[in-house]
Amino acid sequence: MKKLDLYIIKKFLGTFIFSIALLICIIVVFDVSEHIEKFIEKSAPFKSIVFDYYMNWIPFFVNQFGALFTFIAVIFFTSKLAANSEIIAILSSGISFRRILLPYFISALVIGATSYALASYVIPHASKTRLEFWDQYIGKKFRNKENNIHRQIRPGVFIYMSKYRVNSNTGRSFSMDEFKDKKLVSKLNSEKIVWNKELGKWTIHNYRIRSFDGDKETMTKGVKLDTLLPFTTKEFSRRADVSETMTTPQLSKYIDQQKMRGSSNVVQLQIENYKRLASAFATFILTLIGVSLSSRKVRGGIGMHLGVGLALSFSYILFQQVSSVFATNGTMDPMLAVWIPNILYSFIAVYLYIKAPK
Repeated sequence: MKKLDLYIIKKFLGTFIFSIALLICIIVVFDVSEHIEKFIEKSAPFKSIVFDYYMNWIPFFVNQFGALFTFIAVIFFTSKLAANSEIIAILSSGISFRRILLPYFISALVIGATSYALASYVIPHASKTRLEFWDQYIGKKFRNKENNIHRQIRPGVFIYMSKYRVNSNTGRSFSMDEFKDKKLVSKLNSEKIVWNKELGKWTIHNYRIRSFDGDKETMTKGVKLDTLLPFTTKEFSRRADVSETMTTPQLSKYIDQQKMRGSSNVVQLQIENYKRLASAFATFILTLIGVSLSSRKVRGGIGMHLGVGLALSFSYILFQQVSSVFATNGTMDPMLAVWIPNILYSFIAVYLYIKAPK
């Protein structure tokens, strides 16, 4: 690597780290002022506030806005290079514009790889501690608000509950249907089902079991039945943001499980899974846009470049959110919804690269 490469990499990564660190400090101050009453009211230990909450929240924030600050960093220091005529001097020395992009992409690779590693392996473990702190000292305990719950707990076995209460581990209007070769062989109906923590079993109250064997039907009734069923309370006590606490391999396995069980949150889980790689890849696209846009010396200087750059970056984030909503509430494929912004902005990046001064 040449001195020029090291110079650009140092400027790129230095500006990125400084800008995001500055914003984190500001955000932390505002967050403390917002939650200070809760901390005092619930006597949250200072050590827990710092290490369990904020130290585990900062990686989440860095990864959430990593692509945006990559773009801002590129725009900021490249505009300064252009304003000082350094880009013109580099091109005049015989170095091609394509060659100048090498240290930019090396820096983008470092940031993108770090982002993917954070999202896939570091943040999930940090989020567990952070969310536990949130439930204990800031927010309210999780309550399952889902009604008319349908699940396939294993191939051919389906359960239904009108509602489930996490605090009492009780499901109302419980039923379980078992099919073999697409034929109903057993149907259980009960008033309620309760998790018995001591026995590690479910207790079914006021039940009725109908069994079918060809044309023959038998019925069994009872007041109380302790039984093992192939699902646990975790199935209904997972919060909506549970995907934040799972590594990528764990999340992929969980998605397959939820598909089999017919869960309603499969699309949201798939979007989260695909976003981890798409967000890391966006670092390269936004870097190319930033360099191509800000390498030209213009009368507006850094302000003009930052204005156009921020407009593009925020439109990217907005487009990403809109496409995710279409996937969640519509029929768009989750992978396509996540990658559409990258595909569209890749064309913008190529166009700006072609128009950049060579």
